[in-house]
Amino acid sequence: MASLPGELTVRSGRVKYARRLATRAFRESSGEFLAEGPQAVREALDIEGATLEVFATVTATDQHAELQAAAEAAGIAWNVVTDDVVEAIADTVQPQGVVARCIAIDRTLDELLATKPTFVVVCADIRDPGNAGAVIRAADAAGADGVIFGGDSVDPYNPKSVRATVGSLFHLPIVIDKDLGAVIARLQGAGLQVLAADGGGGVGLFDPELDLSAPTAWLMGNEAWGLPAELQSAADKVVAVPIYGKAESLNLATAAAVCLYATAQART
Repeated sequence: MASLPGELTVRSGRVKYARRLATRAFRESSGEFLAEGPQAVREALDIEGATLEVFATVTATDQHAELQAAAEAAGIAWNVVTDDVVEAIADTVQPQGVVARCIAIDRTLDELLATKPTFVVVCADIRDPGNAGAVIRAADAAGADGVIFGGDSVDPYNPKSVRATVGSLFHLPIVIDKDLGAVIARLQGAGLQVLAADGGGGVGLFDPELDLSAPTAWLMGNEAWGLPAELQSAADKVVAVPIYGKAESLNLATAAAVCLYATAQART
């Protein structure tokens, strides 16, 4: 069922509720988040029970009739609203006209380990939402079995993070677990080698002694200060991505993508 333009305004209760999902505290208390843009909404609609309702402008509804049809076939409300309503809900300055209100889909570490993963990414105290989303997207593209956000990492359901995943958030398990020490120990106990990515690592990413074909969990650190000594010590090896030119370093998302694709190649 679709609502008509004007039925919901920026003062409507459902719109105000959706706007509150911009804050982490409300996302955590409600167990909900927003997925913005046609690609993210498309991926959300592909997962049964993940989408609660959709807000879309008249233009976006006309442009993405297949999304409206998919929502209505699943019994999900498709709210046709004026541009100012989507602008009020969306996180971007120039929104793409369609936003879905979704149920959080993260798993517990127990649930992830029950799937017997052999390729995992652990984000340690990653603070930038764009980087978090880019890591999820790279992990998805490289065929990882899951992404874990530990310590004081940014909320992966942050609107900027969700948008940066370009739908990959819905493709692989996401785990939120603050206890990084326990996460590392449990991954090792499940038979995965934990490789800490750090520019000062004692082994290079392409060194023959590094076996990336083995079950592996990559530990990626904070954008500004990297991985603390205690996490490096807990890892099985500290690995450096080689720099062949004059660049001082690689940014987090790029380094993660390089490490993940090296692993994906070794596993083929």
